[in-house]
Amino acid sequence: QVQFVESGGGLVQPGGSLSLSCVVSEFALDYYAIGWFRQAPGKEREGVSCLSSSDGSTYYADSVKGRFTVSRDKAKNVVYLQMSSLKPEDTDVYYCAANLMRRRCTELSETRAYEYSYWGQGTQVTVSS
Repeated sequence: QVQFVESGGGLVQPGGSLSLSCVVSEFALDYYAIGWFRQAPGKEREGVSCLSSSDGSTYYADSVKGRFTVSRDKAKNVVYLQMSSLKPEDTDVYYCAANLMRRRCTELSETRAYEYSYWGQGTQVTVSS
């Protein structure tokens, strides 16, 4: 069973930065839209960012636009989420996953977690002083 692997989470002060990594399956970056999601206990999983395999276009939720940047290294099969100017409300478990039906991302407001597969275990991000 394919499962992506997230890493890079940790404890950071407000205003700080973290870089998350997601090791994906071979060819995933050629065929699937890759999404970053986050989830707090008792809440629905929320789409944060998405990277299209079709043209490399990137999409962001309004709450993180201008602060988060998604990128990829196809040679290493890794997708990154660079997070800066972090806020306490960014505290969540962060996940990456693949949309097996789409190569191009949809707007984050239209992105639904149930459309994605290959979920990893997630990585905890805590923003606190």
